[in-house]
Amino acid sequence: MKSFIKMIFASCLGVIIGGTLLLLFSMSFFIGMIGSMSETKTKTLKSENVLKINLNSEIADRATSDPFDLLLSGSAVEQNGLNNILSAIKKAKDSDKIKGIYLKGGLTQCGYATAEAIRKALLDFKTGGKFIIAYGENFTHRSYYICSVADSVFINPQGMMDFRGLASTIQYNKAILEKWGIEMQVFKVGTFKSAVEPYTESQMTPANREQTTAFLNDIWTTILQGISESRNISVEQLNSYADECLTFTDPKRLFDYYLIDGLRYEDDVKACLKNKLSLGKDESLTIVGVKDMIPVPESNRKISKDKIAVLYAEGEILDDALPSFYSQSAITAKEYIKELNRLKDDKKVKAVVFRVNSPGGSGYASEQIWHAVAELKKVKPVVVSMGTYAASGGYYISCGANKIIAESGTLTGSIGVFGMIPNGAQLAKRMGATYDGVQTNKHANFESEVLTIPLLGVGVLPARPLNQEESAMIQAYIDRFYDVFLTRVSDGRNISKTAVDSIAQGRVWTGNQALKLGLVDELGGIDRAIVSAAELADIQSYSVEEYPEEKDFFTSLLEESSESVGVKLMQFIMGTDRFNQQLLQKTWQGYDFRQAIVPQAFIDGMN
Repeated sequence: MKSFIKMIFASCLGVIIGGTLLLLFSMSFFIGMIGSMSETKTKTLKSENVLKINLNSEIADRATSDPFDLLLSGSAVEQNGLNNILSAIKKAKDSDKIKGIYLKGGLTQCGYATAEAIRKALLDFKTGGKFIIAYGENFTHRSYYICSVADSVFINPQGMMDFRGLASTIQYNKAILEKWGIEMQVFKVGTFKSAVEPYTESQMTPANREQTTAFLNDIWTTILQGISESRNISVEQLNSYADECLTFTDPKRLFDYYLIDGLRYEDDVKACLKNKLSLGKDESLTIVGVKDMIPVPESNRKISKDKIAVLYAEGEILDDALPSFYSQSAITAKEYIKELNRLKDDKKVKAVVFRVNSPGGSGYASEQIWHAVAELKKVKPVVVSMGTYAASGGYYISCGANKIIAESGTLTGSIGVFGMIPNGAQLAKRMGATYDGVQTNKHANFESEVLTIPLLGVGVLPARPLNQEESAMIQAYIDRFYDVFLTRVSDGRNISKTAVDSIAQGRVWTGNQALKLGLVDELGGIDRAIVSAAELADIQSYSVEEYPEEKDFFTSLLEESSESVGVKLMQFIMGTDRFNQQLLQKTWQGYDFRQAIVPQAFIDGMN
């Protein structure tokens, strides 16, 4: 028995010692990896290089450095920041070490305004006399629109080009909700405010069809005009190609149509790049990526005590009731009011470029951010640069700026407000739930009847309809906020409220259309916004700094709360789609009832 006990003890001790050593080794390896990832050193380019821009990627306005997004995403899709891409192209143009650009086409995930910004930067790059070669196993409308600027465009002999025109398709769930016994009680202002339609209609309303047709055609026209100029193919001919649906055609036909310059494998394309650099057969080709260019200093970087601040605001606008971890991928009033106030008080910051890329969100949060922008504007100029979209709440937080600059393909406007309260009375009845209670006043039980799943204690949705008086109160509440919205736009844009109302009503406009209506001042990208901000501040020499300030990998990791880490792990385990559905059920009560947002389908639904 003693031998047995000794053996068990020795085994346990061995496991403990081995586990401890393994833990220490893992921690050392992990910290070393973190340290190497967080290093940022100035880099000098050597020899002759080609800059590769991988368009088979997800492109946000600004690259994120969340350590758990990096470690747990498990995604094969590369993530890039538009800021880094534009910076890399600019540095490549000015550097004598970069001889050309290699564009790798693919499933580009970004808005058309983002694609337009990259395309314009590439056109500017070509003015320096350097070459651009594009290649792809496949091309989408977005990636081909960008790649069409290249001197030569090649596709794999077995590749595919998705060229069939734009479409926006929305799933309508009214019948599904009715079968479940759920009614959506909707309160809104704006004939074109279509965010609620999937819950109340079975098909597009005439107003929504009108606005969607208008902005899709405008974006498609911009795409065709760009391709037409670069490939010397008429817009009419390009439309006829789209009508053929070239998605499944033999790639040889793409060559016959002059959409590409040849069918080649990637190694053949790299051989072409070597020829461009006059490299011998045995000489190696040096290719640098966008991330490799980040530590490369700008050749004409301005060093000045005066600064132009670029404040990035990307994602849905939320109030402060939601979990804090959402602030990394959304715009929360708490965070952005602090940032705007810091910039207001910073004496070195002479002007602010507010980069807005948001479909909107909470009306209350939008008002608070608008107020912070108004206070900042009293001290120094504010120029808004609009990204893929700056609509509804996104326009709300923009309208008070000194100047608004948008891309032609930006989706903006959508000046309207809505609110929705689900009524699950029929579902509760089917499930056998009944309610009884007492109250001191007439409307005291307004939100007290909630269908809850037994044992789990999870509240699902309200289980009684609003009465006529309650509905009237809520509609008046929505109407009042819409009037505030019109006032903010009227004051900011110096347009009468009546005139604003005539172009508001929740209607979505492209940047092209918004310029004609007076909702924006100029078409252009973030570089133009920076120049404009400097002009308003009356400064010639300045440096540009981005905000919120980025934290290095190690700092971000240390600042992650246990709640945030747990949530990210759960998201990784469950999958993003299922996790978001569960989160929506849990947090719907945390939203401000007044929503100023455009449907995500406007972006996601466009092929």
